[in-house]
Amino acid sequence: MEFTEWIRGRTDEQLRALVSARPELITPVPAHLEGLASRAASPSAIGRVLDRLDRFTLAVVETLAVREEPISKDALRDLVGRALASDDSARQKPAEGRDPEPALSTALDRLRDLALVYGPDDALELGPGVRKVLDDPAGLGPRAADAFRHHAPEQLDEMADDVAPGTPGSGKERLAAALARPAALVESVSPEARAALDQLVWGPPTGRVPNARREVRVASARSPIEELLARGLLAATGEESVTLPREVGLFLRGGRVHRDLLAVPPPLTGATRDTSLADRTAAGQAFSFVRAVEELCERWSVEPPGVLRTGGLGVRDLKRTAGELDLPEWVTALVVEVAHAAGLIAAGGGVDGEWLPTSGYDLWRVRPTADRWTTLAATWLHMDRVPGLVGERDDRDRPLNALHTDLRRSSAPGVRAAALGVLAAAPGLAPDRDSVLERLAWEQPRRRGPLREQLVDFTLREAEQVGVTGLGALSGHGRALVEGGDAAEALAPLLPEPVDHVLLQADLTAVAPGPLTSELNRWMTLTADVESKGGATVYRFSESSIRRALDAGHGGEELVAMLARHSATPVPQALSYLVTDVARRHGRIRVGTASAYIRCDDPALLDQITADRRSAALRLRRLAPTVIASRSSRAALVDSLRAMGYAPVAESLDGDVIISQLESRRTEGVAPARAVASPNGLDPEVAAAAVRALRAGDAAHLARREPVDAPGGQVPRGPATATISALQEAIKQGVRVWIGYLDSQGNATSRILEPARMEGGYLTAYDETRAAVHRFALHRITGVAGL
Repeated sequence: MEFTEWIRGRTDEQLRALVSARPELITPVPAHLEGLASRAASPSAIGRVLDRLDRFTLAVVETLAVREEPISKDALRDLVGRALASDDSARQKPAEGRDPEPALSTALDRLRDLALVYGPDDALELGPGVRKVLDDPAGLGPRAADAFRHHAPEQLDEMADDVAPGTPGSGKERLAAALARPAALVESVSPEARAALDQLVWGPPTGRVPNARREVRVASARSPIEELLARGLLAATGEESVTLPREVGLFLRGGRVHRDLLAVPPPLTGATRDTSLADRTAAGQAFSFVRAVEELCERWSVEPPGVLRTGGLGVRDLKRTAGELDLPEWVTALVVEVAHAAGLIAAGGGVDGEWLPTSGYDLWRVRPTADRWTTLAATWLHMDRVPGLVGERDDRDRPLNALHTDLRRSSAPGVRAAALGVLAAAPGLAPDRDSVLERLAWEQPRRRGPLREQLVDFTLREAEQVGVTGLGALSGHGRALVEGGDAAEALAPLLPEPVDHVLLQADLTAVAPGPLTSELNRWMTLTADVESKGGATVYRFSESSIRRALDAGHGGEELVAMLARHSATPVPQALSYLVTDVARRHGRIRVGTASAYIRCDDPALLDQITADRRSAALRLRRLAPTVIASRSSRAALVDSLRAMGYAPVAESLDGDVIISQLESRRTEGVAPARAVASPNGLDPEVAAAAVRALRAGDAAHLARREPVDAPGGQVPRGPATATISALQEAIKQGVRVWIGYLDSQGNATSRILEPARMEGGYLTAYDETRAAVHRFALHRITGVAGL
């Protein structure tokens, strides 16, 4: 059966399953099913779908690839059964006669759905192009006819005379026939030569030897390698490279294509966790991660770090931020990268550039905590940046900085999803790293490498920090995130309720008995310094922290009132005195521009300043009983007086107090759009529309229909809303319609269409008046009429 005819004979449901699992086949939609079959056989498309196969299903493909002719399912079952591992816990049977069912039937069904295998059970065949894409399937080398294709005919004749004397045919044919039954040749070599063959049996089938193309006969062979080269058991593929012919490899494997094959995924091992405890632990981590992002944005809105000339965040800025957030540097890098990928921070601030929060941060900050976490966690899951690489060095031995473009890895989202998928398969289990890697190696055997293992390590570590996992086990809200459910709804009941009060103590500290509301947290951070974090946050009030609040425009009485309103205990007398005293002294001294001046209604206080030896460097000069001038700038004068123990405030040219609250700066930035595919890989409606277009195009292709004439008379016209509704109904019913269409010159034309899908302002349909599939701009369709 031809592959194209097999594709054409698939049902619509089977074709929808094919394009859903392999969406690259309809990007764009082929004109007919013959084009779909051709695209399915292209090397790039085959390579992509092979990367998605698990180890057992890939082994079935490789077993079929080893055979040139079609094979029955019973024969395939026997070959695969021989390869099953004897220690397979799922089947405690002896090695001989092992039955790989039902895994084999499931694998064949999937391979048919993916169009990698076609044909009935008594004549299974690989799809065209699959053998070419598979390099050394199952670790077996090329067939003898291909392995010796570059050898000189004279050399092949001599080798054939040695291994198959008196047989008819060319040297190449005689040698290939002898190697098809290599038992006698293998038995005739020395134990040392046999040991060399054993090293290549299970792959890779290639090796390096000096002067591989040397001409040697069986009688003149002196070394083990020469014994093998003379008998054709090794074929020279280059000046210093040899390969093991496939026929020899299969013989040495005893007829098995694979060794120790597992029909089921390897079991996960690790510690068992109580699911409720894991969920609560993950929820606590999720809350802490959200607060860390919020604190980062608040700090950077006041003191933004600069953007490096080469892009990214400087090492010193990262260390400083880690100290301010009280987090390890790798966690800080994770917080920074996720905030950036979510569009909460971006580069801005002018020529040199600074890392600033975006306007999107203000919208994110006012949302419920569960929704905020879902945004951050989904961003982490789908972003192509790898925060774990921060601090490592690139190929040029340069350090990789946070927020640098070199942190992008296209494979990162797939690895995160695959690793979390492994955790989702073991509810209540915290699998260890090795078992996760082993399971991933079985699920995606073609995706291997040191970077992949490193990405898995980063994923497991970061998932715990973000709050997707708790105690190493996937949480309930983490599972909802991975499977596309409502993660915020699952997380919300587990989050601690924000409190709107603190406990004021006599030692000038305040204890927050839980997470504070966003506004109270901002106010407490302004008025007091964080002394310790943990189950309860401890804030300490001091003269400098109170002055910071006064500088921001709050009055002394206002501060005392706020403390009384948000404290579950009475305001301690010591704290009330501290606020009153600082407020009384705050602003008594005014600093302006002379370069700068000091103004005070109390001449005695100015006498005290001028008599202070620490003021000598300020070069103060008394202009009036209540005014002193200075050459220092206003900012330097304010800082110097504060260092001397006074509490001045800055004054504008008009004599108004300058509120010195640090400005919260913002920059423009939009969170990057994430295209999240459906679990089947393609939206069902798109798949159905594509199949309808393929069927219509294929019918036209087979019938070779000539273009038909559109009905006579006035072209259809109508309102745009009615036109859209009519087209949607035609797509749903699968019927033809008559439309009016304006061409690029504005001329009205008449078309008969079989609509397939409508998206992005365009209609894709089979045009019977042109006998081809076309896309039509919706705004050019003047109207629709039925036929």
